[in-house]
Amino acid sequence: MSLPRALLVISAGVAAALHVGKLPPAVAALQQSLGLSLVDAGFLLSMVQLAGMTTAVVMGAWVDTLGLRRSIVAGLSVLAAASIAGGFAKTPAMLLATRAMEGFGFLMVVLPAPALVRALVPPGRVNTMMGVWGAYMPFATAMAMLAGAHWIAAYDWQTWWWAIGALSAVMAAAITVFIPPPPPHVVQARAAGLGRRLRTTLATRGPWLLALAFACYSFQWLAVVGFLPTIYEHAGIPPGKRGWLTALAAAVNIVGNVAAGRLLHRGLRPVALIRIGYVAMGVAGIVAFATPEPWFALRFAAVLAFSMVGGLIPGTLFSLALRLAPDERTVSTTVGWMQQWSALGQFIGPPIVAWIASVAGGWQLTWVATGTAALLGLALSYALGRLPLLR
Repeated sequence: MSLPRALLVISAGVAAALHVGKLPPAVAALQQSLGLSLVDAGFLLSMVQLAGMTTAVVMGAWVDTLGLRRSIVAGLSVLAAASIAGGFAKTPAMLLATRAMEGFGFLMVVLPAPALVRALVPPGRVNTMMGVWGAYMPFATAMAMLAGAHWIAAYDWQTWWWAIGALSAVMAAAITVFIPPPPPHVVQARAAGLGRRLRTTLATRGPWLLALAFACYSFQWLAVVGFLPTIYEHAGIPPGKRGWLTALAAAVNIVGNVAAGRLLHRGLRPVALIRIGYVAMGVAGIVAFATPEPWFALRFAAVLAFSMVGGLIPGTLFSLALRLAPDERTVSTTVGWMQQWSALGQFIGPPIVAWIASVAGGWQLTWVATGTAALLGLALSYALGRLPLLR
């Protein structure tokens, strides 16, 4: 039963990530229904990341105190309540408040999940399952891109919010029923030491290198995938195809994440996979944006390579978090520190790329930003390779 239970935990992560991805396909409907401006839409998009950018490491330490299973159930419950309440919002401010709640609920699910997955599977399957876990966000993004537009066109944005809230409630019930609670001695061991876990994690080099490497990845990935609809519009792609092309670019990231787990299981060095990912993102970014616009097929192939091979990075970093956390009780804290820097990368990446595009009068210099992040990531991979546990 260990593998099905681990997959259930990963499914809970997908359900949580759907709350992040549900907004983009609903922006037009929200503008009509609530009089939402583009600035309001930007705040709604970033509000979920704000919680991660400011509190993820503290939340991770708190999750280690609360308990892995209990945190996931509580987080899914918060997401369900916030999403259902959001469906009744009559003003942008009300919707913004519920999005802030969703940000904290999201962290309560995704921070403890890697440690719980590890506890549920045999040691020989950990790397493989961490690769699968790393795909939770692109899988949810692709699902939301594909399903959201069709659902909202057939019904409305309110029922889209309620449906995703209901899914989180179902997942909370499933985790409660099918995932056994931890033994009493584990609960007692987690009950104290939040400050110590924070100090221990932040005083250790490994979590810092993992977090910075994650920021270099997330900076690039969201900056490119997040602007693909706009880039396709400038390239003259019909509206009906933009959603599919963007969803495909997000979905192929799953391949890289899962491949990372399988390759780690077969004995490949983690730092080698990270380097391959950063080199691929750097080169593919140049091809995707420096190639003349009429060569759309080549540019799109480069975008797919950027996302797919780049997926080796998060799948590997989540696996390394289990190895480089200072001790067993700081895994969620370490993942929280990674999540905090990942959120920062996602927060600053799109504005920087947008600024470069506005100055250059087009997207042709986007590779300067992505290439710089890729080079920084490569440098971090060499620093990771010098850690005693990875030599």
